[in-house]
Amino acid sequence: MRTPLAVLSAALLVLLAPPLLSSGDGSAGGTHIPGLRFMVPNTPGGGYDITARTAAKSAEDADLADNIEVFNLPGAGGTVGLSQLVAERGNGKLAMSMGLGVVGAVHTNHAPSSLADTTPIARLTEEPDIVVVAKNSKYRTFDQLLADWRKKPHALPVGGGSSPGGPDHMAPMLMAKAAGIAPKTVNYIAYDGGGELLASVLGGKVAFGVSGIGEYLDQIKSGDLRVLAVTSAERPKGLDAPTLKESGLDVTFTNWRGIVAPPGLSDSERDKLTGLIAKLHASQEWKDAVKRNQWTDAYLTGKDFGRFLDTQDKRVDTVLKELGL
Repeated sequence: MRTPLAVLSAALLVLLAPPLLSSGDGSAGGTHIPGLRFMVPNTPGGGYDITARTAAKSAEDADLADNIEVFNLPGAGGTVGLSQLVAERGNGKLAMSMGLGVVGAVHTNHAPSSLADTTPIARLTEEPDIVVVAKNSKYRTFDQLLADWRKKPHALPVGGGSSPGGPDHMAPMLMAKAAGIAPKTVNYIAYDGGGELLASVLGGKVAFGVSGIGEYLDQIKSGDLRVLAVTSAERPKGLDAPTLKESGLDVTFTNWRGIVAPPGLSDSERDKLTGLIAKLHASQEWKDAVKRNQWTDAYLTGKDFGRFLDTQDKRVDTVLKELGL
């Protein structure tokens, strides 16, 4: 039988062990965060939602966390959630899934808070957008769609899962400009996430939709959606669709997603969140999820991610002005 002194000594060894030597659920390594919550600033089924839920499940499967709560707080292209995040100053148990769409929504909605008000944790992934139509659409190829779009831009509504200034808005606007279509004549309909957009594409409420690959893989595989083009420089593996450049438009476009936290965190709280995401990124569970969703690893943390957010903010502002939007 172990003596009380032996038990105490064993406990001290666990508590004093260096963080990098720990394993398991992360509680001994300084990255275990009881009661951690992931906010999704748009509706279920969109890219932020899929990213957050995939990250939470991968962390739990990798024994890095327990019972991460993922909840949705949609509105105004993600800026409602952003404002709530900023209001949670000093809350080290809250993080928000976000991306380029939130950067754009801050500009177009004249939001009171910006990403500069948050604590940058990590950029996680990149992925191109895709141009999709329902299986019963008359458009079988992107060339057919483009021909009609050039003739009557306003007659072909295009749906996107982000507010003006977001990726699903910027991609078709850049497409239009390259095709000789005045961006202001494009009939863009904004939906609060890929889930809402999907229903409209399938229901024929828009002529075509623009969204991320990972959001619609199931519908593409089932045949409910047809992919007409991708915005990447090369065709993604397993996706039989031309790039925009192959279709004659000199456009490449990539979306990205990451995680930010409230302002005012202590160094310890910030390091815990960053450490947890670092372990998640290194886990096989996350690597498998990235491959399964056809995402590209784009891991960037801390101050480097903060500088990236600043450059993205300036880029979006420049593009919107160039497009006259």
